[in-house]
Parts: sequence; C-alpha cells; structure tokens
Amino acid sequence: MSRTAVESQDTSWFFRQISAATQRVLFVDYDGTVAPFHEDRHRAIPYPKVPEYLRCIMTSCNTRLIMVSGRAAHEVPYLLGLNPPPEIWGTHGIERIHSDGRYEEVRVSEDALHLLAQAEKCLDREGFGKHLEVKLAGIALHWRGLSPSDVLNIRTKAYRILQPLAIEPDLVLAEFEGGLELRLASANKGEALRRFLAELPANIPVAYLGDDSTDEDAFRVLDGRGLSVLVGLKPRTTAARLWLKPPDEVIQFLTAWIHACGEKQ
Repeated sequence: MSRTAVESQDTSWFFRQISAATQRVLFVDYDGTVAPFHEDRHRAIPYPKVPEYLRCIMTSCNTRLIMVSGRAAHEVPYLLGLNPPPEIWGTHGIERIHSDGRYEEVRVSEDALHLLAQAEKCLDREGFGKHLEVKLAGIALHWRGLSPSDVLNIRTKAYRILQPLAIEPDLVLAEFEGGLELRLASANKGEALRRFLAELPANIPVAYLGDDSTDEDAFRVLDGRGLSVLVGLKPRTTAARLWLKPPDEVIQFLTAWIHACGEKQ
C-alpha cells in the first residue's frame, strides 16, 4: 500500500521493541541514504559521523547491521570505511559478503549473461562506455551530473537499445536516481528481504532505511513486520512508514537506536 510519507510520526512503539529485544536487525541502503550522491560514484563517501554511529550499532547494540546496495558488493566496504565491515548485500541482494568475509552469490544463467553482455556491447558502441557499470546480474547506465540535453540523449538511446532485451522474462529495465539499469528480475531488494524474514524469528525487530524506487520493494515486504524508513530531502508517495531528511534526521534515528539498546544493557 502506497502512502505519502509524513515528516513526524510516532516511532516509540518500535524503539520499545528495540529496547526489549536481545537481538535486532538494521538494513541500511548506501547511496542516497547514508552517503550523498556524487557525480563520480567512486567518491560517494558517507556523511560525517554516520560510520561512527553504524560502528557503535554493529559492535555494541547486538544488532545485525546489513548494508544494502545496487552496487557490486565489493565496492561498499571500501567506501563505507568500517573495519571490520558489516554484512553487505550487493546488486540488490543477489550477492552477499557476510560479516566473516564469506562471499555468496545467486547463480546467473548463461542466457541472462549473454543478454547482459549484448546490452553492454550495444551501449559501448553508442559511446556510453564511461557511463556504464557492469555488475554480476545487471548493467547500469549513469547520467548523474550531465546536462539535461545530454541526459535526454543518453536516456532516449538507452531505452531504444535496452527495451527489446527487457521483454525477456528474467530481465527488468528500471530507472534509479541518476540512471537506468537492466538487471535480473531476481535482483530485487524486496525478494531478498522476503527470503531473509522467512527464516528470522518473529520477535526480532527489523528496520529498513532506503531512499529510492529500488527500496520500495523492501518497504512493501516489511510492512506490518518492522519499520520502513524513506530517506530523502523531500517527501514522496511511498510504502515506507517514516520519512527522514539526511543527514541530521538519519543520525537522530541511529542515536535513538543506540539509546534504546542501552536501556536493555
């Protein structure tokens, strides 16, 4: 169910659960949630102080911290800067780096790999090579920082190339903040979260913080099971139950998490 997120909403019920629990789970999207967008995606580092709060939550609050991203999983630890790093779900949950360093990925079919390679070749032929991000189960075209006319040109050509491939049942074509992506349908944050929750005891509280359309799938899955939080400078129609402005309100949320855990300790 979609709703317009409101700026202030009572979350005391959730933090009472956090305080009473002995275990907790916090999902945090990376880009746009704890790190501002950057024209150079390899320089998108977190807001100041955020890693410090995340480290405290991970090490002192008996909380399973899971960073979620559309990026390849191996990119996130370097940018996040936490050592040891938390658990990482990359490529929308299709690949994972566990907290002990184990790497796990969903098998990608040869047919899907062939189609993604075809998409990469066609986009590169159009001169978009420097804007491409090739991942395990998808290919993304980034246009953040370009002029409106350049964005229109790239977007138009990209849809012409990618839409015929997206008719395949295993692939989806979707825009994200600053780009367009062709990816496996199974590379979906909501489906990854659904599988996770199916094995999680019902008494463990869960929150998910995210900022864009790819996080909406997770918000819908979590509805009624935990707290879904939209992070963004402006409210919009969303399935999330709470809206926070970055970075100050995100830091306030993380602080409240730490304080709630402290009440139990």
